[in-house]
Amino acid sequence: MSCGIHYLASVFMAVTPNFVCGISGNVSSILFYNSSKASLEDIWTMWTSTENYIVAELENGEIWELNQCSKSKREVSFDLAYEYKGNKTIFSCSDGFLYDDTKWKSTVVTQWDLVCDREWLAKLIQPTFMLGVLVGAVIFGDIADRLGRQRVMWFTSAGQFVFGIIVAFTFDYYSFVIVRFLLAMVSSGYLVVAFVYVTEFVGIKARTWASMHVHAFFALGIMVVALVGFLVRTWWVYQIFLSIATLPFVLCCWMLPETPLWLLSEKRYEDAQKVINIMARWNKASTPCKVSELCSVQQEDPGTGRTSANDTSSTKKHNILDLFCNWYIARRTITIWLVWFTGSLGYYVFSLSSVNLGGNEYLNLFLIGAVELPCYIIACIGMDKLGRRNTLIPFLILSALICVLIMFIPQDFNVLIILANMAGKFSIGVAFGLIYLYTAELYPTIVRSLAVGSGSMMCRVGSVVAPFCVYLRSVWIFLPLLLVGIMALLSGILTLMLPETLGKPLTNTLEEATEMGRNKENCSGKTPPADSGAALEKIEMFGQETVSTEK
Repeated sequence: MSCGIHYLASVFMAVTPNFVCGISGNVSSILFYNSSKASLEDIWTMWTSTENYIVAELENGEIWELNQCSKSKREVSFDLAYEYKGNKTIFSCSDGFLYDDTKWKSTVVTQWDLVCDREWLAKLIQPTFMLGVLVGAVIFGDIADRLGRQRVMWFTSAGQFVFGIIVAFTFDYYSFVIVRFLLAMVSSGYLVVAFVYVTEFVGIKARTWASMHVHAFFALGIMVVALVGFLVRTWWVYQIFLSIATLPFVLCCWMLPETPLWLLSEKRYEDAQKVINIMARWNKASTPCKVSELCSVQQEDPGTGRTSANDTSSTKKHNILDLFCNWYIARRTITIWLVWFTGSLGYYVFSLSSVNLGGNEYLNLFLIGAVELPCYIIACIGMDKLGRRNTLIPFLILSALICVLIMFIPQDFNVLIILANMAGKFSIGVAFGLIYLYTAELYPTIVRSLAVGSGSMMCRVGSVVAPFCVYLRSVWIFLPLLLVGIMALLSGILTLMLPETLGKPLTNTLEEATEMGRNKENCSGKTPPADSGAALEKIEMFGQETVSTEK
């Protein structure tokens, strides 16, 4: 939820309201078209276009035309009229700007005048945040594989609260962007590691629904942004309220234990045993569960001094190159990255295409978050009944078909176009939702956070590219949808080569993950080596009603 809050905070924080050039002096009369108003607040309700201008008469008799990025002084000022064909002297907006504050009392745009020749700075606020998300996903994903999930979750959750508060007290635009970049890094790291944490702590029986709860609460975070935005109209107060909403998660993270899967991968068997004992007490399991029995690992025998193969195995540190360690893993990584990119690209392109819905912007954002909830329910049912891959492929192809369908709908059928766009967003949302869990299940424990983090990195690349993709509408109105459709179709076809992970234990080594790919390709039905993989399967099944002794 805290990640959903910070990811969407700039939607209202960086709003650019209606504005015109400021003017020095006391204004005696204001004219907009043929309507004379006593105050600017009355004018803003009639403002319809950026090409509009306001005519203002000062107490000294001067008449000015106030445009958005310039102002003109009329040489002849005998009569106050909206239309004027005489000589005018054009000036820059040296006296600042006048903003429409009927909706927002203050935004970062109005705070630092990010309009006209500084407008590009306002447009960089969200891309720089997404760049921080991209960097944080990789950095903290790798750190979590090295230092553990619990430490990184505590650090990133605390960083979210601290940097979120600091953002509200930044003194200029550049410090604002820098702190927001750091906030994006820790938010991204928190989301990636929290997802891996949930995946590793929940057994096969409930892993699908548990993982989708992460997405569901991310959507609830978006709804919280809409609610706070509706109630608080000053950007820095708005930011403080959003950051305070994340405080409970900071207080909870220090109580969370490390995952037994990561402890086993680091050969910290005693610590893993302690966590498993806690799980046994909570689940009221009658059968004792011992790591030495679960793992085909023999602790060193004091009499013989022998150690198992796992005890003498390499403890090398892993990096992103391990995601390309052989052909099977490399092909898997390329396909997964493409699906992450396509899901993010399609999600934001469909979202930006639905702006013609109109209405209340706060309600629209609330509904955008709410509409994701049925996506995840459908994804859960499909993943449990059909499998991860068999759910991902149809919805990727369906989103491609919807993109083509929209191209054949007449432009005057507005309701039908909106419904088709929402259907496209729904289908890409299902695919986008399940890719997190599917990625976590496709990779072994030693690189799982790194794999999800690198996938999230490709996701952020897609979210950065999406606005530029929408700009291609000026070339051809359907070009953005065509690109999304091609990417979705290509991703769906390549996903056919991925193995199914439904009902299978999480792998612990790259060799086991590779064997899973070979089994898929050869259709031989062989099981992974019965060492740490079998142990992990038993741990995942531990606490459920029945445990097969054959496994």
